[in-house]
Amino acid sequence: MLKIGCHLSASKGFTHMIEEAISIDANVFQFFTRNPRGGKAKEINKVDVEKFLEIKKNVNFGPILAHAPYTLNACSADERTRNFAHEVMADDLRRMNLVPGNMYNFHPGSHVGQGIDKGIELICQTLNDILKPEHQTKVLLETMAGKGSEVGSTFEELKRIIDGVQLNEKIGVCLDTCHVFDAGYDIVNNLDEVLDEFDKVIGLDRLCAIHLNDTKNPFESHKDRHEKIGEGSLGLDAISKIINNERLKHLPYYLETPNEISGYRDEIALIRSVAN
Repeated sequence: MLKIGCHLSASKGFTHMIEEAISIDANVFQFFTRNPRGGKAKEINKVDVEKFLEIKKNVNFGPILAHAPYTLNACSADERTRNFAHEVMADDLRRMNLVPGNMYNFHPGSHVGQGIDKGIELICQTLNDILKPEHQTKVLLETMAGKGSEVGSTFEELKRIIDGVQLNEKIGVCLDTCHVFDAGYDIVNNLDEVLDEFDKVIGLDRLCAIHLNDTKNPFESHKDRHEKIGEGSLGLDAISKIINNERLKHLPYYLETPNEISGYRDEIALIRSVAN
């Protein structure tokens, strides 16, 4: 069965999120670990977590995906910014151990003029500092669109990060359909060729999740503006080919389209209607 869900607010806790997901026919969901533009995290209620885990166990629910705040930049030129990224990610992974077997996604960062080599070096340094053998959460590098000095807009850059991490069995990739198209990977006309390239450079065994988003931008625009499913440059036909591709259909899909909960319900129904 297709594992499809959306981004939900974590303000009311894990139990509310899974109940809301079930109400819109979702069987996975994504959430921010803390304010997406800030750094403060709400304390986790262990009773809430226990109830969530009980529900999840009984309803054939897929993996949840925690998303780091956008303010993280593990390869910033500013030491305080890098320290903030280090502290937040370390705390997030400690907290995610309360819900083991799930995933944590983050944007690799922007090197802000230091160059791609230095950016990758700093990202690897952060991951090597924070990753511990006891962590039970897969950490995902998100594919980026390549705006400004973003790191991670090519498969080669992601591979270099993975190779630089000592505990790299804990590292995977989240492919964002909007981002890769904007970065220059033509998943509309050449999906299988793009997957072949991913497999050759990184390995499809590293691909753990997909952010399923249409894009407001034309191909290779190196921007990052998500669009509702079927209303952008990807289109519903390309989305259908992605979710039905034999190499991808087993993965969990997370919508990050510009929607409220009712819009997500409609998109999930639309996507399920074209799933084989």
